[in-house]
Amino acid sequence: MLWEAVFQPFADFGFMRRALLGCIAISVGATPVGVFLMLRRMSLTGDAMAHAILPGAAIGYLVAGLSLGAMTIGGLIAGMAVALLSGFVTRVTALREDASLAAFYLISLALGVLIVSTRGSNVDLMHVLFGTVLALDNAALILVCAIASISVLILALLFRLLVLECADPQFLRSVSGLSAVTHFAFLALVVLNLVGGFHALGTLMAVGIMILPAAAARFWIGGIGGMIAVASGLAIASSFVGLLLSYHYSLPSGPAIILVAGMAYTLSLVFGTEGSLLAQALPRRRFNT
Repeated sequence: MLWEAVFQPFADFGFMRRALLGCIAISVGATPVGVFLMLRRMSLTGDAMAHAILPGAAIGYLVAGLSLGAMTIGGLIAGMAVALLSGFVTRVTALREDASLAAFYLISLALGVLIVSTRGSNVDLMHVLFGTVLALDNAALILVCAIASISVLILALLFRLLVLECADPQFLRSVSGLSAVTHFAFLALVVLNLVGGFHALGTLMAVGIMILPAAAARFWIGGIGGMIAVASGLAIASSFVGLLLSYHYSLPSGPAIILVAGMAYTLSLVFGTEGSLLAQALPRRRFNT
């Protein structure tokens, strides 16, 4: 019974194995980036960047249809353009980075939806927005795994600088000229992982696997290294359970995965050992008695 319910779908169907492997790659590559986004108080930046890649992917779709290469290149160009433009506006005007990023991402989102909806079908729009993780082919799987490998390598190289920037960005600027380089390299890493996640989960769901497990891990452990490990584990577990729910109950796979991650976040919020509702209530109880 356990074998049939839990393991047989992956043993019998290649599309389930490819979907799980793609989700594992995204969990290993994108979720650690989500941890740093959360620690830098840039979680909503991830959501903005996820929407920013839409017009580039849409233009790639118009040029070459559902072409992996065209949509990837288009998404990368659009995401990096929004990141660089928002940073430029922040540095030459009085507008703060969050406001300039919000402005550019809203323009990008509207443009992307307009392009797809006027030149494509509703099915095409749903594919771009919500992804088709169960339809990952070998080429898309190779791309997602390659992006995850690059992401892990760059994170390893920038780890100390990213940790220092999270702890004290002003100090990093004062002692090193690599602060701006680190910031823009990190934004590039965000865009790269969102483009990888876009092929599996769509532009609207890709940021979920990046942020929700990271936020959940924060309630269980305080160290950054441990937080990355816990967040990646939660992302993989959420992917596994979400794919099973999708298979057994005919649910859309991407939203199912993100909702399972959302349930993990909710349980962590209540029962976690670090700053959760329960953890904050128990010391007060002991003090009052």
